[in-house]
Amino acid sequence: MEHSKSRTQVRELVLDNCRSDEGKIEGLTAEFKNLEFLSLINVGLISVANLLCLPKLKRLELSNNRISGGLDVLAEKLPNLTHLNLSGNKLKDISTLEPLQKLESLKSLDLFNCEVTNLNDYRESVFKLLPQLMYLDGYDQEDMEAPDSDAEADGVDDNEDDEEEEEDDEEELDDEEDEDEEWEDEDDEASAEDEEGYWQDGEVYDEDEEDEDEDEEDSAKGQKRKRETDDEGEEDDD
Repeated sequence: MEHSKSRTQVRELVLDNCRSDEGKIEGLTAEFKNLEFLSLINVGLISVANLLCLPKLKRLELSNNRISGGLDVLAEKLPNLTHLNLSGNKLKDISTLEPLQKLESLKSLDLFNCEVTNLNDYRESVFKLLPQLMYLDGYDQEDMEAPDSDAEADGVDDNEDDEEEEEDDEEELDDEEDEDEEWEDEDDEASAEDEEGYWQDGEVYDEDEEDEDEDEEDSAKGQKRKRETDDEGEEDDD
């Protein structure tokens, strides 16, 4: 029971180079119903007719197989598919791609090394046939390269990540501004102490006043010594 439950929690499954029997992949069972990514590269598939119904699947890798048609079942079994890789298969005509029109969420399609790519106006024909497509063989209609494979299929998730990064950047800027304000406050306090003196023993201590007091004390001592000298001179005269 626990083993079955763990399979339902699997989101990504790679079965490249596994054996297939009449389109059925060994190890791929209905328990993997919550899959979002499935890779079946080079498993000897001739048809997709026996694929499981995977309503949550977004990305399907079917490159290097021998599929020549019968793509209509994809829309029935994989209604939310956004990324489909059919590179290296036996697809020859644009008409074999018509069933993909029913995949309304399909954003990226790869047909590298398929004979259909040798047809005249291949790219224009496919984009016209499948208007929901954003990228064909990794490039959009303006020949701009797709940012990365994840962005092709999960544009919404990328936007959310960008928003989170922007929020983090804003928080960092706020923290830096707060630190700058704290330093400014400390500098202001230090300047105020320099100008007005500082507190010592409950009273304001001013270095300038202390210097004045010392000067007055020295002056008084000098006058006292002068008076004593004058007195001694008068005694000698007597």
